[in-house]
Amino acid sequence: MNAGLLIIGLIVLLGVALAILYNLLVRRRQMARNGWADIDVQLKRRADLIPQLVATVQGYANHERKLFEDVIEKRNAALAAGDDPAARGEAESALSQPVRRMIAVAEDYPDLKASGNFLELQKELADTEDKIEMARRFYNGAVRELNTLIESFPVNMAAGPLGFSKRDYFEIETADRAVPEVRLGA
Repeated sequence: MNAGLLIIGLIVLLGVALAILYNLLVRRRQMARNGWADIDVQLKRRADLIPQLVATVQGYANHERKLFEDVIEKRNAALAAGDDPAARGEAESALSQPVRRMIAVAEDYPDLKASGNFLELQKELADTEDKIEMARRFYNGAVRELNTLIESFPVNMAAGPLGFSKRDYFEIETADRAVPEVRLGA
């Protein structure tokens, strides 16, 4: 009788431990999903700002047609990259390069640099880049916590069978994502 109660007690204890581990994994996975959703919102905001910026600059620099086509092509590729952090990071890094060049082209047009519309778009783009960086840090922290938990003993023995797997970090090349500084009145 005591052996039977001991076995039942161990089974109940194992069940409780498994439930606690499962709930902990779910909580960490949700944090990572939330982080990715925040990144996605900011990347979409940036993607929505880019056509406005292109149209504003294009009005002043019609001869830069190839650059504008490159920006739109890279923007569309970034939007099509989906939810894979590695593919999305690569596409967003590729988009940052022509956007930087486009803003640098604006340096050559004093009327454009003085345009309230351009200045507001540039300010919004810089603000969005800051928000992307904050969202990226949150997401990568949540992924780090999830991945650490999944790799830790004894959770690693239960994570796979319960359907949990490691997630990729979201990386954007720092040099590529930096918003260029436009000096007005220089």
